[in-house]
Amino acid sequence: MKFPVAWGLVFVCLFSPFPSNGDNRAGAEELPNILWITSEDNGPELGCYGDKYATSPNIDALAKLGMKYRYCWSNAPVCAPARTTIISGMYPTSLGAEHMRCYVPMPAGIKMYPQYLREAGYYCTNNSKEDYNLLKPGKVWDVSSRKAHWKNRPKGKPFFAIFNHTISHESKLRVRPHTAIHDPAGVRIPAYHPDTPEVRQDWAQYYDTVTAMDRKVGHNIAELKKAGLLDETIIFYYGDHGSGMPRHKRWPYNSGLHVPLIVYFPPKYRHLAPPEYKPGGSSDRLVSFVDLAPTLLSLAGMKPPAHMHGHAFAGKYASEPQPYIYGYRGRMDERPDMVRSIRNERFIYIRQFNPHRPYGQFLHYMFRTPTTRVWYQMHLDGKLNPTQDLFWQEKPVEELYDLQADHDEVHNLANNPDYKQTLDTMRKELWTWMNKTGDLGSIPEAEIHQRCGSRSPYDLQLESKLTVDLKRDTLAALLASYATLENTQREKIEQGIKNAFQDDESVIRYWACTWALINKVDGVKMAHDELLSSLSDESVSVRIVAAEALGRYGSGSDLQLALPVLLKAANLNNSDVYTAVAALNAIDYLDEKAASIRDKIASLPLENEKSLPRIKSYVPRLVEKILADLDGKELP
Repeated sequence: MKFPVAWGLVFVCLFSPFPSNGDNRAGAEELPNILWITSEDNGPELGCYGDKYATSPNIDALAKLGMKYRYCWSNAPVCAPARTTIISGMYPTSLGAEHMRCYVPMPAGIKMYPQYLREAGYYCTNNSKEDYNLLKPGKVWDVSSRKAHWKNRPKGKPFFAIFNHTISHESKLRVRPHTAIHDPAGVRIPAYHPDTPEVRQDWAQYYDTVTAMDRKVGHNIAELKKAGLLDETIIFYYGDHGSGMPRHKRWPYNSGLHVPLIVYFPPKYRHLAPPEYKPGGSSDRLVSFVDLAPTLLSLAGMKPPAHMHGHAFAGKYASEPQPYIYGYRGRMDERPDMVRSIRNERFIYIRQFNPHRPYGQFLHYMFRTPTTRVWYQMHLDGKLNPTQDLFWQEKPVEELYDLQADHDEVHNLANNPDYKQTLDTMRKELWTWMNKTGDLGSIPEAEIHQRCGSRSPYDLQLESKLTVDLKRDTLAALLASYATLENTQREKIEQGIKNAFQDDESVIRYWACTWALINKVDGVKMAHDELLSSLSDESVSVRIVAAEALGRYGSGSDLQLALPVLLKAANLNNSDVYTAVAALNAIDYLDEKAASIRDKIASLPLENEKSLPRIKSYVPRLVEKILADLDGKELP
């Protein structure tokens, strides 16, 4: 594939052999400059990662000078939680911050990594996206704006600078008209997508945006070279999560988490490179975004603080390689969810905590992509093969894929006896990680905010003031989503669920109600009396799940009891946004059973004084979707 001549000139200018022409002759003991070049919504669809359809000459050339990591995960498959992981060096699942665009306080006494770098003498700039789920603990950057640049640093100061490119963002896939670079006829369509003109156009246009992004990467490095600083600067390039195509972005499959990571160490700072570093080479070390902050501090000669979950992979305090990397999915825009994943070099294991929800829940923003809309319409029309249709079905509890043999992750091995040992091992390792890091995902998002107020959930958990036993709550979530009444231990399961409904901890009661919802008619029948009692539970999160279970799978009289509970919870005059979102999701899944309250739904307030700008669109989107369905109109 040819690329514009001007872009080729950038490539030649940047990566032809260059002399050391910097005027800074500082010794190796001085702090290196560090340049981070990041791009949005693109995985390793690059020439240097073996993609022959891609056109990425500048990034490919950087990979020849530096080293690429073959197995790098973004931890989260969407921007805000992924960036929260990076800025903190911690898993947002332990901070109560894994949900898309939530706000929680930073733990007391813990800083964002630029603050540590600034204390060490760095001039830190961010150009320009932040998008953290954590409230900033004071001044984080020297400059964070579209004007931020390392060129503006005080004389003699080392810099840490980020340039974030949005041209490959999901939204760019939809821009029409569009000047094509790649021929849609030549694109590879993954097994889960239907092969239609719309899908081919979106995939080709995605590759076009990557090529446009590559040009910007070239200009970032050209600036550095022109200033004579290439031999004084360590360069990182990475994407912020998988591509903006559906079933990539937002999903903790390898397709949503696998990102390119290329690191260049100039000869002067080669002593800070990892042992396997070789120009033009690659590393098989498993790394992820939680490792980036510790690595930065290690490159600056600082020992990463003990609270950071990540492991430095370069610099003075580089650690040993880790056997696994981890992924997570919480609420995605207006749709609550809980998914965890883990991978090694070969396998990925995915654990669904809400298997009663389909993969392809309606998300307003995702449905603006032509591929999503045509894919869904073909599902409604019965025109998809089983592999393509799976995205619109309820999820299996467990998934296991061999990434070497199954790049598209479509052959689930979780029930294959030949892989039982692998499944058992990865299941155990995921459980161990969740407990070790204090995963708060088992607590409904509304309860996190109600219990914590202006305090950090992480701090309250450390102080034993969150009033939950995370190990017990996580186990309840695991069992609730896994146990069915078809199990041979039916009597034991029934007694366990009965006990869970009577537990003093509302999180346990929440998962008991969720178990009944997952088990549909049988679950509601077995726990009918307990669900009715749960409609008046002190926890609104418990009330919502109980109401959905009774409304969907109970009797007509059960529905009439459930509807007022859901309407009250959805009303922002007496609810917070997180509660209203959960209630509206429950109403949405009632389908035509919500017809009798159609006008009451239409009159619900769409925001209140506490509706933060980042999340205030979620309630209106859900109301619009519910009304469109009830009125028989096209999806909004």
